Amino acid sequence: MPLKKSWVTSANSADHPFPLNNLPYGVFSTAGTDPRCGVAIGDMILDLQAAEAAGLVDLGDEPMFEMPFWNEIMEEGPALWTALRNRLIALLQDGAEEQKTVEPCLVPMADAELHMPVIVSEYTDFYAGRHHATNVGTMFRGAENALPPNWLHIPIGYNGRASSVVVSGTDVRRPWGQLKGPNDAAPRWAPCARFDIELEMGALVGTPSEGPITVQEADDNIFGYVLLNDWSARDIQAWEYQPLGPFQAKATATSISPWIVTKAALEPFRCDTPSREVELLDHLKDCGPMLYDIDLEVTLRPEGGEGATIARTNYKEMYYSAAQQLAHHTTSGCPMTPGDLLGSGTISGPEKDQRGSLLELSWGGKEPLTLPTGESRSFIEDGDTLTLKGAAKGDGYTIGFGDCTGTVVPALSDPYAR
Repeated sequence: MPLKKSWVTSANSADHPFPLNNLPYGVFSTAGTDPRCGVAIGDMILDLQAAEAAGLVDLGDEPMFEMPFWNEIMEEGPALWTALRNRLIALLQDGAEEQKTVEPCLVPMADAELHMPVIVSEYTDFYAGRHHATNVGTMFRGAENALPPNWLHIPIGYNGRASSVVVSGTDVRRPWGQLKGPNDAAPRWAPCARFDIELEMGALVGTPSEGPITVQEADDNIFGYVLLNDWSARDIQAWEYQPLGPFQAKATATSISPWIVTKAALEPFRCDTPSREVELLDHLKDCGPMLYDIDLEVTLRPEGGEGATIARTNYKEMYYSAAQQLAHHTTSGCPMTPGDLLGSGTISGPEKDQRGSLLELSWGGKEPLTLPTGESRSFIEDGDTLTLKGAAKGDGYTIGFGDCTGTVVPALSDPYAR
């Protein structure tokens, strides 16, 4: 599929993340205004509240864009999603009859502040990247026992905290927790010393479900995708995770990119999940290409210093797709609701520079990274800014997500000191 031309000329560059082929959804505000829903097109944002008021977008008997989040659109389902996208393409394509009417509804992106695009109903994080799981398992259990016995059969996950999901640009404070080293007789109370990121994709559920659904139904129910950084306190996790898995180590923050990229925009980039030596049970089997060819990277910028790309990988490295993860999530009868967020799990490739966490990149701290400033890093230090980027490359166009960025700020003074 080639580039779709828009009368918003900034959208027609092959390298711009927001061409007419994309049209990602977000929430924005400008000085003195309230947050509202918008669509990114080139260097502009189409104000959907204004467009609806002007009669340019009409999706039903009641206004759909009065609230500053996308949940109400999401729960309407695929037919309305398609109608909205088709209408937006018609309004913004080169030669559109309504151009003069649409122009007053455009806001320069440079003048906008971006907000959380959805109310996150629930958050589930998976452990579904094989290279990551193998690396971490090798570090802690040895190569022969790297993958848990169930790993090749089901997408392993845990229920996280929706309340600490934040939009890109939100600072992340270093957490306190119980830490216990291998030679410590007892745990101690201290700020996390091994703070980390996890490079992930997030899938947002649109259509609700009440019981078990198939992989195809799950794929149909997904509204779109965001970049996701699941901040991780590795030393807190090492002490607490037996036997029930991550808890406070993963509750500090989960950052997402501000724009939801729809499945329709990603359709040309579908690809197959990897070959499997263990056949999946019927309810998890692929029903076609379910992953996406999306280039991903992580940069680390120390405070006052130059940023450096520390990892590059691709979403197609996942072992389980978001649709398989969602289908598995429903097998118990668990209801899924609009705004449920599924984290893919850390996305790593087979090479060292393709690892999606500092835990892997520094191999547990034994092989520190050297930054352009000459500084070294095993884990994140205060003042470091971590940025996730993602892009799918088409025929003369790019589908981007907007950066997913967070800066780590120092831990609070001991909140329990007396």
